[in-house]
Amino acid sequence: MSLSRRRAFGGLLAVPLLPVLMRPAGAVIILDSTWQAEGGGPDKESAGFRAHVALGSQPQYASVVALSDDEGETWGAASGTWIGNVGGRAQILTAAHIFERAGSAEQYLYRTPGGTVRHGASIVFHPLFTWDTDERTGYDMAIVRLDGPIDDGGLPPSLYGGRREQGQHIVMVGFGSRGIGSAGEDAVYDGLPGKAAAENIVAEVMEAIQPPPANADAGNWLAVTLRREDEGAGRLDGILGSGDSGGSAWLLTGGLWAIAGVNANGTGDTYGSQSFFARISGAQDWLKSVVPGLIFVS
Repeated sequence: MSLSRRRAFGGLLAVPLLPVLMRPAGAVIILDSTWQAEGGGPDKESAGFRAHVALGSQPQYASVVALSDDEGETWGAASGTWIGNVGGRAQILTAAHIFERAGSAEQYLYRTPGGTVRHGASIVFHPLFTWDTDERTGYDMAIVRLDGPIDDGGLPPSLYGGRREQGQHIVMVGFGSRGIGSAGEDAVYDGLPGKAAAENIVAEVMEAIQPPPANADAGNWLAVTLRREDEGAGRLDGILGSGDSGGSAWLLTGGLWAIAGVNANGTGDTYGSQSFFARISGAQDWLKSVVPGLIFVS
């Protein structure tokens, strides 16, 4: 399939979206019907996101953290997920494209679940990511090591190492901009504090292609589509918004929520648009080599 219409959701590659990234942000594009049912309407646009903020606030997603690129004036330029501490330093899983190719972890501040602000100390990019967000979506991953531990995010989350993502229900979580399916993103929808989340069904899975082709899609990604209610969408369905890049997509397996993808990019912000996620299950060896002690479940 052609992926030329994808756009990056947060960070330096999303230059046309920089005004959006400066907003106080809280994530996801949702259904008009849910927005209206939750109280959204003229002059009360942000109220329609109450259910999605409540979903994002559930304890299993506590490890998702907000990033700021303006010294903490606003939060939501990008997102990340704490996956554990190694040697007294928190390890943050995020998207590589939010950094320059030779980028520094110090580009952002990182806010812990309890509100502590930490600095980045170092960063490791997935070796197969080339900063081509079309052909290497599946390897759009980075691990940022912070200047200290995170001890207010509960237990480190598990990661999904199985191969059964197709057709599965996932929850995507981040601190990006908000919008509704008929209109897309707009600052009028921001307002309710905190991260938000949306549900969806994995509609497409592309297996990793090895060795990665030079000028074609290398695979290793998951995709969801923003459907309308009459197309089978659930009440809390949605897709990613700007600033959600680097957040995480979660899958329930064996009664445990595990990270199945890294929020990467998409084709737009209205009905029919798709969101894409770098696939955790196809990056297990790299993740284990960078962060010892990770727990994978299937």
